[in-house]
Amino acid sequence: MRAFLLFLSRHEGFKNFALNFRIFRKTALRFIAGETLDDAIRVVREMNRGKISGTLDLLGEETQSREDALSASREVIEVLDRIELERVDCNVSVKLTQLGLASDKEFGGQNLLRIASHARERGNFVRVDMEDSRYTQTTLETVIRVHEQLNNVGTVIQAYLHRSEQDVAELLKKGIRIRLVKGAYLEPKEVAFRRKHDTNANFLKLMKMLLESKTYNAIATHDEKIITAAIRFAGSRKIPKDRFEFQMLYGIRRDLQYRLARDNYRVRVYIPYGRKWYPYLMRRLAERPANVAFIVRNMFKG
Repeated sequence: MRAFLLFLSRHEGFKNFALNFRIFRKTALRFIAGETLDDAIRVVREMNRGKISGTLDLLGEETQSREDALSASREVIEVLDRIELERVDCNVSVKLTQLGLASDKEFGGQNLLRIASHARERGNFVRVDMEDSRYTQTTLETVIRVHEQLNNVGTVIQAYLHRSEQDVAELLKKGIRIRLVKGAYLEPKEVAFRRKHDTNANFLKLMKMLLESKTYNAIATHDEKIITAAIRFAGSRKIPKDRFEFQMLYGIRRDLQYRLARDNYRVRVYIPYGRKWYPYLMRRLAERPANVAFIVRNMFKG
């Protein structure tokens, strides 16, 4: 899939930059709320009307300067203020490389601490997204350190990483909330399962660990078989519906989101917004071949 996306980027139909940008942006708007915070809040309100919570993600990663990292941190703090002002059911997700982790680990951690402190003052919660495996250990160390001080940060575990079972066990012992995902980065076989079957099997194993824990965790998937398995497992263990939540991406399987909400399961939608949408779009395209077909169709129009 990634090789095919590279082919598309080099194709004759994409030599015109304006055409390239227009088509990719049109596709991106399927998966992001828009480019402004106003756009994002509007989507959160729409989700809330359907009894679905939100988590807002200001798009951006791998900042190269302290100024950019500080700017991103200030904007996330503004998001927390806006959530309180608008009284919407929503928290925030952040990437540590967006906050400066890639260039200065301590600086990135300080920015996360500043954001989490602001969130705590407003009774809110911060989820630290997981990036590629280069940052896994540092991300976990940073989350654990901030959690010990403020107790209102959680993180993400990717089921396709070999190390994830051990990481889940450690995080649960510390009472840190986990969002379990399959994983969307291209990783070497030394650190990640390469077969879908193996990733799914590990996801199910980790999902059971999360549901049986005393921590409030999130099962993040659009895979109906896994969702059904989670519901059956929770039922067999008499785990109440309010002890965990399902999480999904904005723009994907809205029918399933609303169906679960109608069945009184807790559902939260990950809602990205902002102008730095290209890396996020590439991961969504790699996950969903149907969206590549959308681009191909539009390449040859006009």
